[in-house]
Amino acid sequence: MLQFRREVEKLQRMVRASEEAWPVALSRFEGEEEDGGGSVRLVQLLIACAEAAACRDRAQASALLRELQSAAVVHGSAFQRVASCFVQGLSDRLALVQPLGAVGIVGAAASSSTPDGDGDGGLRARREEALGLAYEVCPYMQFGHFAANAAMLEAFEGESVVHVVDLGMTMGLPGGHQWRGLLDGLARRQPPNLPRRVRITGVGLGGAAVERMREIGEGIVEHGRGLGLHVEFAAVESGGAGLEGLRAEQLRVEPGEALVVNTVLQLHCVVKESRGALNAVLQTIHRLSPRLLVLVEQDSSHNGPFFLGRFMEALHYYSAIFDSLDAALPKYATKRAKVEQFHYARRSRTSSAARPAGWSGTSAWTVAPPMSRAGSSLCAQDDGAGELWLADAKKKFCDGYTVAEEKGC
Repeated sequence: MLQFRREVEKLQRMVRASEEAWPVALSRFEGEEEDGGGSVRLVQLLIACAEAAACRDRAQASALLRELQSAAVVHGSAFQRVASCFVQGLSDRLALVQPLGAVGIVGAAASSSTPDGDGDGGLRARREEALGLAYEVCPYMQFGHFAANAAMLEAFEGESVVHVVDLGMTMGLPGGHQWRGLLDGLARRQPPNLPRRVRITGVGLGGAAVERMREIGEGIVEHGRGLGLHVEFAAVESGGAGLEGLRAEQLRVEPGEALVVNTVLQLHCVVKESRGALNAVLQTIHRLSPRLLVLVEQDSSHNGPFFLGRFMEALHYYSAIFDSLDAALPKYATKRAKVEQFHYARRSRTSSAARPAGWSGTSAWTVAPPMSRAGSSLCAQDDGAGELWLADAKKKFCDGYTVAEEKGC
C-alpha cells in the first residue's frame, strides 16, 4: 500500500510539473496560432480530461471531451493536430470506463484497434505508404538503420561468413532499406575483408508477413548480386505467440559464422516483462550466442502502471514528433498529412486509450535489466559517426536534430 501511495504521489508531482512546463515547451507553436494561447489551453484540457478518465468520472471527462473536440482540429496548428489524435484516444478510453461504483466487465470499444492491426486492404496500403513517407521525410528511422549497420559492420570485420537475424524485418519497409545499406558497406571492403557469404534471416509474425519478407528478400539478394556479394535470404515464422514463440533451432545458425541479431522498433511489441515474454525473447537470443544484439527503440515508455503517467509520456513524445514534421514539411503538405494520420496518429491514439495486449512501449534502457539476467550487457554505440551522418543529413532534413547519449544508449 505504501508503494502504491508513493506511485500516486510521484504521478501527482509529474502532472503539476507538466502543467508548469508545457507553456514553455509550447512557445514554439504559438507563432503559428491566432488565438495567442490556444496550445496552452489545449494542454490544460487534455490533462484535465485524462485525469477525469483515470478517476472514472465519465460526466466530467465527457464535458471536457466535447470542448476538446471543437478546439483540436486535424487541419489546424501542429499542436492542434497532436491534440486531435489524443482526443480520439481519450474518446476510446472513455468508452471503456465504468462509472464509480459500477461492477462488472466492460468490453472493448468498437472503434478501438491495435496499433498494428491491418484492417482492410486499402487501409493497410495507406499505412504502408505512410510508413515509407515517414522513413523518407524524418531522420529517425534512417538514423536507426545507420547506427545499427555501423555496429554490424564493425562486428563483421575480417569475417568470411556473416549472418544477420532480423526480428520483425525492419518494420516491413518494402525496399529492404537497412539491408541494402549493409550490403553496400560490406561491398566496399577489399579482400580478404570481403565476406564470401552473407546470410540474412527475417523473422515474421505470421504467414502474410513471411510472404512479404520473401518478396523483400528477393530484391535484397538481387542487390547483393549486383555488388558482387553472395547473399542468401530466408524467412522464418515465429508462431502465433509472437516473438516469444521463436525457437533458436528455427534460425539454423551454422558453426563458425559471425552472427548478429537485429531488432528495430520491435521489442515494444512484446508484452511487458511481468508476463515473461521479454525474458523469453532475450533468453532465445542468448542461446544463439550472437556476437552482437543490435537494439533500436523509441526514446519513450508507454508501459507505466498508471494511465495518466502513460498519457503524459505519450503526449510529450508525440508533440516533439509532430513539431519535427511541421519543421520539415509545409502545413498543408499531403506527405505530412499522410504520415501524421496513417502512421503516428494511430500510435498516439493507442497510447491515450486502453493499452491493448501485446503493446508495450519501451525505451532502449528499459530492457537492460532483463538483458543482464539473460546474460547480455549494454554496449553503447560511439556517436562520432552519428554526428557525421547527421551533419550530412542536414542537407536533406531540416536543422534542429542532435545526437545524444543517455544511460549508455
